Amino acid sequence: MDKQISLEQAAELVNDGDVLALGGMTLYRRPMAFVQALLRRENRPRSLTLLAFTAGIESDLLVGAGMIKRTRTCYFGLEIFGLAPMFSYHASRGELEILEETEASLAFGLRAQMAGISFMPGRGWLGTDLPKLRPDVRTVQSPYTGEEYIAFPAIQPDVAVIHALTADPHGNAQIGKNKGIDEELALTAKTVIVTAEEISPQLTQADLVAPLVDAVVHTPRGAAPTSCHPLYPLDGEAILQYTEQVSDPQSWAAYLREFILR
Repeated sequence: MDKQISLEQAAELVNDGDVLALGGMTLYRRPMAFVQALLRRENRPRSLTLLAFTAGIESDLLVGAGMIKRTRTCYFGLEIFGLAPMFSYHASRGELEILEETEASLAFGLRAQMAGISFMPGRGWLGTDLPKLRPDVRTVQSPYTGEEYIAFPAIQPDVAVIHALTADPHGNAQIGKNKGIDEELALTAKTVIVTAEEISPQLTQADLVAPLVDAVVHTPRGAAPTSCHPLYPLDGEAILQYTEQVSDPQSWAAYLREFILR
């Protein structure tokens, strides 16, 4: 089954109120072309929950557009390039709902969904104040040893977008060695979109397999200005330009007109 669609068609698969998961890590292999297509939509989806293991420039653009109501990530920033300007602007004004997450809470939440259960027990937050910030995260007692565990609730994205090095028309895809939590996102999301640098007629091996993928989009340089090793490096000049130009909604709108909507 050929699952190839256009970037514009893929962007239409995100609806108001969805949990939108973006694959990749920090400034590597982020679905930038897909985010730009979302920003070009006349009726942009609103009240989204952004789910990302780490959130970067792709996520900051969506926050600037007012599309994100809630964030679920253990890091939101631009690494050596500094803070994510629009996240910092809106979060400091209390205009974003921030669900405190760590690597453990995200990993255990996705694993619970993969296992088809409502929570996954772990020791990750024991002895910390994190449960006070997340009343939905409770504790359970082992029926065998009496030991207390943190019960991390299951997480299910509505839409996951993962950028791949190569994919075939059926949805098999190779994402490289730095996988982040992309495999887990593909296993848990209701709808999985793969954007790919190259489309091959057939793959002999894959990190993501066709039955998990709903749509495939051919997007050469679809992660730029983030890197897509080994195909192209990080465009540090472009990201630095973003951090230097964007600081508030007005400068963000000017950046959008100049670099996204042109």
